[in-house]
Amino acid sequence: MNRRRELDALRGLMLVLMTVTHLPTRWAIPAGQPLGYLSAAEGFVLLSACLCGLVYTRQARSAGIASMRRAFWRRALVIYGCQVATLVFLFTVIALIGVSVDQPAVKNLMSFYLQHPLTGLLSGLALLYQPPLLDILPMYVLFMLASPWVLSHGMRHGWQGVLALSLGLWLAAQFGATRVIYELAVALTGLPVPLQEMGSFDTMAWQLVWVLGLWLGNTAAVRPQQMWHPGAFPPWMVAAALSLAFGGFVWRHMVGQAPFPDDAARALLLDKWLLGPLRLLGLLAWIVLALRFGQALARRLPRLGPLESLGRASLTVFSAHLGIVLVVLAVFGEATPQRPAWVDAAILVGALAALLAVARVWNGRNAARALLARTPTPMPMQSAAHPQGQLVVVRDGRAAVNALPARRQAGSRR
Repeated sequence: MNRRRELDALRGLMLVLMTVTHLPTRWAIPAGQPLGYLSAAEGFVLLSACLCGLVYTRQARSAGIASMRRAFWRRALVIYGCQVATLVFLFTVIALIGVSVDQPAVKNLMSFYLQHPLTGLLSGLALLYQPPLLDILPMYVLFMLASPWVLSHGMRHGWQGVLALSLGLWLAAQFGATRVIYELAVALTGLPVPLQEMGSFDTMAWQLVWVLGLWLGNTAAVRPQQMWHPGAFPPWMVAAALSLAFGGFVWRHMVGQAPFPDDAARALLLDKWLLGPLRLLGLLAWIVLALRFGQALARRLPRLGPLESLGRASLTVFSAHLGIVLVVLAVFGEATPQRPAWVDAAILVGALAALLAVARVWNGRNAARALLARTPTPMPMQSAAHPQGQLVVVRDGRAAVNALPARRQAGSRR
């Protein structure tokens, strides 16, 4: 599979940012949303979808839509397995530590499970109950299951209808469609999981980020020259994107994480979980800038090997980062000013070093498997007498004709 190193490096950067913001240290809040009112989650989802669109479009064109569909479903199963493994780790090891030492951070994180263990377990396996931090992979599973139809429709009929439908779903989410669907499901089925326990991300809104990524990845596979051409965006659009990105960056670092601290209604315009309109506009601005200047910037920057390594093993690293964060929460609890800075630094450096080690081990195993798959299986050497008095040697599927010794040739003539 041909990968784009810059996409891997960017995904690695998103993983580092998520790790820094999820670990309970004094640097978690300052490191959040460093480029403006956008988090690493938007970038990670967009880049993952872009890589899926790129890779699976190539697979569909070379091996067919059915092969692409099966590949998506296999990947969805792998992601589901990672979610189940993380849930089991939370419900057993982390729960045992948290309850034993009476750790409020852990007990608050999994309060629904501690109150309703059987319901929490079954609904967690069904991807309905999603504790904090464990609410991204379920969204990925749903996106991967739906992606074969989205991508194949875009390849066959164009992306206008797909993007319009996705935008319509996002707009419906802004007006509370998710809650309406939830209340209908409760009325029809008696669903026992509260809405606030079903993940922080509004899937109906965030699917737009995934669809945008699929579209970009498909375009990169089909028309790369058009996508990365410097003139793909008119100057006024690039100028507007620069203004939006710079304005968001300054606003974030002047005001803080909450753009409207005293106005909840206006804060919805930049809401992360609902992907508010101004937040979406900021994301689009960064997409335009990345497409306009990304190629030139990538050529000038040195190779970022550690970030590329993290990005190549993104699912494994993401799952490992969840496990590390849960262990740190269980042992140290939430971040406090009383904790020495050197302890926070040790937590952060140790976690990042562990993730890099996980990535290198995983990538090394994958490289070894790929090499083994490319190595032809040696065939046993066979020999046979040629009718013209020559010896035919078959080695590794190739035949070599050697002359028989003179004595044997003479014997054959007699």
